[in-house]
Amino acid sequence: MCTRIFFAGATGAVGKRLLPMLLARGYRVLACSREPARAEALRAAGAEAQVLDVFDGAALTRAMLEFRPQWVLHQLTDLPPGLDPARMAEAAPRNARVRREGTANLLAAARAAGAQRLVAQSIAWAYAPGPLPHQERQPLDLAAEGPRAISVGGVAALENAVLGAAPLEGLVLRYGRLYGPGTGCDEPDPRLALHVDDAARAALLALEWGAPGCYNLAEQDTEVSTALARHRLGWQPGFRLARGETP
Repeated sequence: MCTRIFFAGATGAVGKRLLPMLLARGYRVLACSREPARAEALRAAGAEAQVLDVFDGAALTRAMLEFRPQWVLHQLTDLPPGLDPARMAEAAPRNARVRREGTANLLAAARAAGAQRLVAQSIAWAYAPGPLPHQERQPLDLAAEGPRAISVGGVAALENAVLGAAPLEGLVLRYGRLYGPGTGCDEPDPRLALHVDDAARAALLALEWGAPGCYNLAEQDTEVSTALARHRLGWQPGFRLARGETP
């Protein structure tokens, strides 16, 4: 019997690159979207799909109980393309809600369905000021104020929930600033860049054989250290999907 994966966030920038990798490896994937048109696109790409809202915990649990996934992918965000500064003020509270409530609902459903592990997307720029490059054991910026406090609070809620979900194995991927297809950003950040294909590859490695914990992911070890991801996940930057592999 093939491994079953419940995929929340399959229509996002990372999700669109990750889904064909999962399908190519023979996994059975149930992806969810709030929009019927996107659910239909997921089916056309080869996945099973349901119209689900991550804030509807009861419906989410029913879907997982029926599907019984071994693994759960949490790549959900609610952010503007390219992290447009003009739209971030209004997006930050929505995204923090996804990280708090959406994550809690996914974890509750995953545990109810007997899932073995959950891999969640986080960010690599929520650290408190300190020596560079930041390592995963360094604290988050919980003393932040203003809009940053909203974002960091959401990140902390997500990470604490995922890492404290034992016996479910929780892995948190702290992505650098994404660029590449579907991100709304073509130019890499000179200090904290991460190509969307490298982000997707990291999620695949984490699913298949990563140890529970947090992992920084970036092309350069300027702002954050990626030693854990390189050593424990076998991850290296520079991976790109071949043309024709994307949905």
